[in-house]
Amino acid sequence: MRREIRKYLPDHEAIRNNRWLAPFENTLLHPRLWDLNRRSAAGAVAAGMFCGLIPGPLQMLGAVICAAVFRVNLPLAMLTTFYTNPFTIVPLYVVAYAIGQWVIPGPGQRFVPPPDWGDESFTAWIRILIDWMAGLGAPLALGLVLLASGLALAGYVLVKLAWRIYLVRAWRHRRRERAARESAA
Repeated sequence: MRREIRKYLPDHEAIRNNRWLAPFENTLLHPRLWDLNRRSAAGAVAAGMFCGLIPGPLQMLGAVICAAVFRVNLPLAMLTTFYTNPFTIVPLYVVAYAIGQWVIPGPGQRFVPPPDWGDESFTAWIRILIDWMAGLGAPLALGLVLLASGLALAGYVLVKLAWRIYLVRAWRHRRRERAARESAA
């Protein structure tokens, strides 16, 4: 499984030789951020799932920060944030808002989709996005945190379980091959 995933990850030396990352060598080039094992993969998926619900283009930055803090696989954490995209973000925010309304009962209001970037500058769009979130209030904020936590936990458990199933199958396959070789000899 590691070999399959590693095909798509950048080489550690290529990252080390990148002049743009030189100022961050002590942080971003830590070997554990580029190591791929069961723990780092599960943690990276959890970090990516959690950071995927961060509004706007800050998802990748959140994934990088989480990967650096928890020392999990950086590329996989960043890649996992792509579960949110223009097709999935509105349904995910609707679910988050519903979770928030369920946890914080009160007078319900109708969910308004997030604003499009449009022709505004980035800073103007961020202000519009903050106003939009403030208008939805506590149910959306709490719902986003709860949904992100639930998705992160589910991603962590599923990766650990999938990796374990893969290992058990590989062990059994090797045992059968070894038994076949011994019986043939």
